[in-house]
Amino acid sequence: MRWRIRKCPGCGRYTLKETCPVCGNETKIAHPPKFSPEDPYGEYRRRLKRELLGIGR
Repeated sequence: MRWRIRKCPGCGRYTLKETCPVCGNETKIAHPPKFSPEDPYGEYRRRLKRELLGIGR
């Protein structure tokens, strides 16, 4: 099991637990995903972002 710090989106507190001990909301991992220049899904993610924002090439 990896000990990663987690953050509650409700109250903004940090904890190591799956649920916030203060407000009871489900916590999320506070670390960003690893970066890889050879990201196999990067093209699809950027295309979706352009379509959602209405930005052309």
